[in-house]
Amino acid sequence: MKTSLLLLFLLLFLSAARAQAQQPIPPGIRHADQTEDQTQKDIPPPIVLRSHLDVAKARREAEELSKIAQTIPSDFDQIAKGVLPKDVIEKLKQIEKLSKHLRSEINP
Repeated sequence: MKTSLLLLFLLLFLSAARAQAQQPIPPGIRHADQTEDQTQKDIPPPIVLRSHLDVAKARREAEELSKIAQTIPSDFDQIAKGVLPKDVIEKLKQIEKLSKHLRSEINP
């Protein structure tokens, strides 16, 4: 008797599970799922700045970079006249160094 009740319960459970698995998904729900997936693909991930960014130090470096860069046009005026300023190469190296450092600090 117990075995037949267990068998009957198992058959009812399996038939209910099969009936649920065979129900079609309504077109509206399928379309909503597809739209939601596409919307999530279109939204870029948020940009998060590093928490250890020292804004004051970065600002000082940016100001130094700007000051050095402003002297370069006059150095090239001298180069055009045939005179190579002795520190122009060092200035260009410093500009490169500062810009790379700032970029690495800002880029996550």
